[in-house]
Amino acid sequence: MNNVGLFIFDDVELLDFAGPYEVFSVTSELNDYTLFRVFSVSEDGDPVRTVNGLKVLPDFAFDNHPPIDILVIPGGVGTKKEMDKSAIVEWIRWNHDRAKVTVSVCSGARILARMGLLDGFEVTTHHEVFDDVRRIAPSVTLNTEARFVDNGRIITAGGISAGIDVSLHIVRKLHGEEVAGRTARYMEYGDWQHLPEETL
Repeated sequence: MNNVGLFIFDDVELLDFAGPYEVFSVTSELNDYTLFRVFSVSEDGDPVRTVNGLKVLPDFAFDNHPPIDILVIPGGVGTKKEMDKSAIVEWIRWNHDRAKVTVSVCSGARILARMGLLDGFEVTTHHEVFDDVRRIAPSVTLNTEARFVDNGRIITAGGISAGIDVSLHIVRKLHGEEVAGRTARYMEYGDWQHLPEETL
């Protein structure tokens, strides 16, 4: 089983983390809860306020969460503050060094760019954040068309709903097309009606 840890913070974009949360949770649900354990983590464990006001109670704080195999860094206007906080950067770096994969969604790429983790890579992000990422990390190559770009241990996704696509991609990499297809069908996501019936 892989632990999926989603970092959340004030002014996080809701679907940036809720999309991946749904994909990994549904995948696990459809497979007897054996594939993923999904949880959210904030710096202090206190409730966070998303971009448009929804309050979310994290499962854990930085000092008490389980080990993270898949680290998800969502976006939102809050990334502009988070990327300059030493405690945030240190926590992400510590977990990135131990995780199997680190994923940014939308403007979460800002944080990874500021940390130097995207240097020299082809990446993507929300279309309104392209110039910001170029400024923060001039050595990156921006793919302005991709829903996500997989560099192995670091994967970057485009804006907001692209978090669903990249999460299905990770499910597919780890557990195959049938498992990912079954999740997409259950969620009625994308071209789900044309997926093979045997994925049911």
